[in-house]
Amino acid sequence: MQPFSYARVNEENTAITTVSEDETISFIAGGTDLIGLIKDGVQTPKQVVDINPLPLESVEVDADNNLRIGALAKLSDVARYSTVKNSYPVISEAILESASPQLRNMATVGGNLLQRVRCSYFRDPVFPCNRRLPGTSCPAVEGYNRMHAILGTSEHCIATHPSDLAVALVALDAMVCIQGKTGQRRVPINDFYLLPGDTPHQENVLEHGELIIAVEVPIVSWFSNSHYLKVRDRANYEFALVSVALALEVEQNIIKSARLALGGVGTKPWRSKEAETALEGKPINEATFSTAAEAALAQAKPQQYNQFKIELAKHSIIRALSTVLLRSQPTPNPSQEGNSGVRSQEGRKNKKQE
Repeated sequence: MQPFSYARVNEENTAITTVSEDETISFIAGGTDLIGLIKDGVQTPKQVVDINPLPLESVEVDADNNLRIGALAKLSDVARYSTVKNSYPVISEAILESASPQLRNMATVGGNLLQRVRCSYFRDPVFPCNRRLPGTSCPAVEGYNRMHAILGTSEHCIATHPSDLAVALVALDAMVCIQGKTGQRRVPINDFYLLPGDTPHQENVLEHGELIIAVEVPIVSWFSNSHYLKVRDRANYEFALVSVALALEVEQNIIKSARLALGGVGTKPWRSKEAETALEGKPINEATFSTAAEAALAQAKPQQYNQFKIELAKHSIIRALSTVLLRSQPTPNPSQEGNSGVRSQEGRKNKKQE
């Protein structure tokens, strides 16, 4: 491992100024991704600046009635926060489907959104990689690409974005709050991530030295009718083959509004406006679900080993829709169920006596 120095800061401005001065200096919080990148030789900072003392860990409803999640909030804390569980179950579910309990206890929201791609060619410096060294090549295109993207790809990169949380936040129109040397800005999370195009090394809109300080999610009543579905090779501690973040507003058997994003299939968390359009104003039935699924994957461009993701994603969308709509149905009255059961038993008894 290449030696590096360590600094701990207590003020945002100090942290931002320190990192901005040198491209070889990096922020560190939970370190669950960065330490692995350093060990693998993918990133080689000369110094890491510990920002854990900064007061950015709160989760609260702010004055503008948005859910504001501090960048240093631990994933496990966010998943347990009552407002998140009740008003944005898709966020809580996405987090609980991420990594392992140990990692969720360490990982921060900001760090999770900024984690690097999990492409094995990117993570191994033996191979060339346009994300590590622009202008070399993308060996995944001709290599083993089962886990790679089918949406938003280019000849220069086909790696998927690994964050589950980001997929949920993209579906909910979240904003990323960024602090830099010249002030603060807010960026819609769907615009925060960049497609690889011919510059795959530019993964998001952050300038070096800028710091994510929070994520804001609008308060929308029907976001409580949401779900995160993750399909993977094993039950836990695995990245998504396909994931679906979904929220629906339903009235009298009609889908009034829809939000749908996909993970595991895109080079960035993939918001499907096409699927949303196919759902909105349509009746709840199999034809509507199938049309939406087809629309979401219409532009897919699979590679040699990941063609299966197209059908898997379609079935996952249909399953997620069914799950959300089932949850939105009125819950039967337990007392009525009990009375019904008693009557049924009495009826069977009388019939037997007859």
